[in-house]
Amino acid sequence: MSSPSAESRPEAPPRDFIREIVAQDLVSGKQGASIVTRFPPEPNGRLHIGHAKAIAIDFGIAQEFGGRCNLRFDDTNPVKESQEYVDEIERDIRWLGYDWGEHLYHASDYFEQLYQWAEQLIRAGKAYVDSLTADEIREYRGTLTEPGRESPYRNRSVEENLDLFRRMRAGEFADGAHVLRAKIDMASGNINMRDPVMYRIRKTPHQRTGDKWVIYPMYDWAHGQSDYIEGVTYSLCSLEYEDHRPLYDWYLEALELDPPRPRQIEFARLNLNYTVMSKRMLLELVEGGHVSGWDDPRMPTISGLRRRGYTPESIRNFCERIGVAKRNNVVDIANLEHAIREDLNVRAPRVLAVLSPLKVVIENYPEGQIEEVDVINNPEDRSAGTRKVPFARVLYIERDDFMERPPKKFFRLSPGNEVRLRCAYFIRCTGIVKDPATGEVVEIRATYDPATRGGDSPDGRKVKATLHWVSAAHALDAEVRIYDRLFNHEDPAGTDDYLDHLNPKSLEVISCAKVEPSLRTAAAGSRYQFERLGYFSVDPDSGPGALVFNRTVSLRDTWAKIAQKDLKTKI
Repeated sequence: MSSPSAESRPEAPPRDFIREIVAQDLVSGKQGASIVTRFPPEPNGRLHIGHAKAIAIDFGIAQEFGGRCNLRFDDTNPVKESQEYVDEIERDIRWLGYDWGEHLYHASDYFEQLYQWAEQLIRAGKAYVDSLTADEIREYRGTLTEPGRESPYRNRSVEENLDLFRRMRAGEFADGAHVLRAKIDMASGNINMRDPVMYRIRKTPHQRTGDKWVIYPMYDWAHGQSDYIEGVTYSLCSLEYEDHRPLYDWYLEALELDPPRPRQIEFARLNLNYTVMSKRMLLELVEGGHVSGWDDPRMPTISGLRRRGYTPESIRNFCERIGVAKRNNVVDIANLEHAIREDLNVRAPRVLAVLSPLKVVIENYPEGQIEEVDVINNPEDRSAGTRKVPFARVLYIERDDFMERPPKKFFRLSPGNEVRLRCAYFIRCTGIVKDPATGEVVEIRATYDPATRGGDSPDGRKVKATLHWVSAAHALDAEVRIYDRLFNHEDPAGTDDYLDHLNPKSLEVISCAKVEPSLRTAAAGSRYQFERLGYFSVDPDSGPGALVFNRTVSLRDTWAKIAQKDLKTKI
C-alpha cells in the first residue's frame, strides 16, 4: 500500500484513542501480529468529504502500524448500485493519494459463502424464513419504548425453512414474498437485535454477478462476515454503527467462527456546517437538477472538490487536523477552506486577471508601443522565478478599483489619485469617459510616470494601493464561475426541508473576464491565484479559445466577516 509522501504531509498525527487501542493490542497480541483495516463503500453514490476522513483513518492507521488496508465494495443492493460508482470511488481514493494494491474485494465475492453460512444458521435453529410483508415486519418490530412481537412464521421447522430458502434462491417467489431473518430476541432493547432481516428477494441483475442471484444479503449480514473472510483485524466505522456491533458479534458467535475476529471501533463521523452529507440528499440534489452533477464544485463530494480546485494534500491535511473523536460534533467549513488556502498559497502560481473590466487609456504612453514587464510567479516560492507580461497603452483594471467620488480611506484609483500597477508603473487618473445614456463610467484617462518602471518610485514617493491589470490588446477572454456555499443555513439537514435553504447566490457566472496571455494553454485542473481575487482552477469545460475557471476559494474567509457583521447587528 502506498501513502502520501512525507514532503506533502504535516507532522505525524497525534496518538488518538483508536491508535492507542491498536498499539495496546499489538503489545498484547489480542488481534494477532498484523494490522488489517478496510474501507467498505457501497457503490450507490460518489464519495464525499466525510468519506475522505474515514479513508484517511483506515489507510493511515494501517500504514502507520505496518499493515494493509483493503478496499471492499459492499455491493449487496443491485437496485441502487452501478459499475460507474465503483470506478469513480476507485478514482477518488487514488486521487487522495492512497492505494490498496492487490487487496481489492467485493462483498459479492462471498455470496456463496454467505449463503452457506445462512443455511448453517437455519440448521442450528437460529434463522427462519418469514412471510410477513415489509410493512408487517416493521409493525411487529415494535418501537424504542415497546418490545416487538414474534412473527407467526418464526417457529417453522428447520426442514420447511431450508426448503423455502432454497426455493427463494431458485427464483420461485416474487420480490417481497419472503425474507430470511435471524432468530434472536424480539424483546431486545436494541432494535437491531429483533430478528433482523438477513436476505431479501431482488430479481435485479447485479453489476458483477449478473442474473446468478435473485436473493441478496442485507448489509448487516454481509458486513462482519466479509471482514472475517478477509482477515480484517479492525473494523473502523462511524458512530451510527455502534448499536449494530452486538449484531455483528452475534453473527460471528452463532457461526462459531474461530478467533481472531474483527474488532469494531467507532469514531465520530465528519459533519460540516452549511452542507449535507447524506447520500440520499446528495442524490436528490443531482437528480433534482439543483446542481449540475456529482462533480458540481458546490458539492461536498471528492469529485466536486477536485473540480473546484482542491488538492489531495489539502484534504488529507484537513482530515489530520480535525483529528479522531469519540463524540459527534460539527466542524466549521472555514477549516476546510483554510486548508486549501494554506496549500495553494505555497504552490499556486500568481497570474493577472480582471473579472469586471474597466478600460484605462494611458494618454502619455506611446501609441503602438508594447513592453514586457517582469512579474513574480509566487512570492512564497522564490525558486518559481518571474514571467514576462505585456504592457501597453490600453489596459483593463477591476471596476471596483475605481470610484468617481470616493469615500474616506478609499485608496484605489479616483480622479487625481495615483496608484501603482502591479510590477509596472505608477498611474494617475486625469479624466473619465461616461456612457451618455446611463452615466456609467466606461473609460478612465490616465498618465504614467516612466521613472516608476517595476512599481517603485526613484524619488521615494509612496502610493497606498497596488492594482492588478491586463493589457487590453493581449488579454484573453474567459468565463469565471464564482461558487459560494450551496446552503445559506448552518444545518440544512436539521431543518424541515433542506431544499428550502439552497443558497440562490451559490453560483455566479462571469462571462466578460479578461486574463493574461500566459493562460492560453492552461490545462484542465491547473490552479492559480488571481492576484487580489482568490484561488482559481481551470474547469474541464475549458478548451482552446474558451477558457473556463472555477473559483476554488477566496483569499480570505468572507463568511466570517459576514457572520461578525450579523452578530453586531443583532447586538
